[in-house]
Amino acid sequence: MSKNIDDLKNISSQVRRDIVRMVHQVQSGHPGGSLGCTDFLVYLFFNLMKRKDSFDMNGLNEDVFFLSNGHISPVFYSVLSRAGYFDKSELSTFRKLNSRLQGHPATHEGLPGIRVASGSLGQGLSVAVGSALAKKLNKEDNVVYVLMGDGELQEGQIWEAMMYAAHNKVDNIIATIDFNGQQIDGPVDEINSLIDLKDKLESFGWKVYESDGNDFDSLSSTLEKARKNLFNGFPIINIMKTVMGKGVDFMENSHKWHGIPPNDEQLNDALSQNKETLGDY
Repeated sequence: MSKNIDDLKNISSQVRRDIVRMVHQVQSGHPGGSLGCTDFLVYLFFNLMKRKDSFDMNGLNEDVFFLSNGHISPVFYSVLSRAGYFDKSELSTFRKLNSRLQGHPATHEGLPGIRVASGSLGQGLSVAVGSALAKKLNKEDNVVYVLMGDGELQEGQIWEAMMYAAHNKVDNIIATIDFNGQQIDGPVDEINSLIDLKDKLESFGWKVYESDGNDFDSLSSTLEKARKNLFNGFPIINIMKTVMGKGVDFMENSHKWHGIPPNDEQLNDALSQNKETLGDY
């Protein structure tokens, strides 16, 4: 059942609490991008995707999602648990020895919701395109979703997958770029500018949409419009502008929080800015 915007905001608030607590607990992980992508993943899993109640790796006859920028695993794990894939208590095992919740998502422990190991940047779009082709061969009318980072677009494999998808009319995929303008070493424009990204993507044969990834109205309008344009002979991509560290004021818009955990005082500050709505793990 779809959630209203107030419900989605409450879930996002809880997920943001999960993120900062998980990273703080082990003093390791990536809070910035996780916080920025929270609203997108909440909307995807709670309102947009057509998914089954129980998880299986085949993903037949349901929408599937692939996380390419796997370092934002804290938000992925939190959303999966809050969406019922596994018990929220398991979030307390994040990045610990023998945990199913590794720093970058892995498949060998069979964590529900994880379809591919990710974190080696640049590979997720290729995997998603392959999955979309399999669904076409199976004559499914379901959708494949994939999320990438903007700094990740500096990986050449992504552009190979872009060309392949357009050439082969892979029209059952909606890719999203987390366009927060930050990467681990600094602003993307200073490290290796993406230069006219929308024009570039269109020249590669993709239908391009743009959204505000921290606004549920924008996400709803854009992604529902994108869904209506599926199966028309071209792949679809969403340039999603987000704020690095969204929801924690001292983390916002700073690349320094790409992979730095908060200390005790900073944790309490971050938690005070996001109310508990669904019960902490």
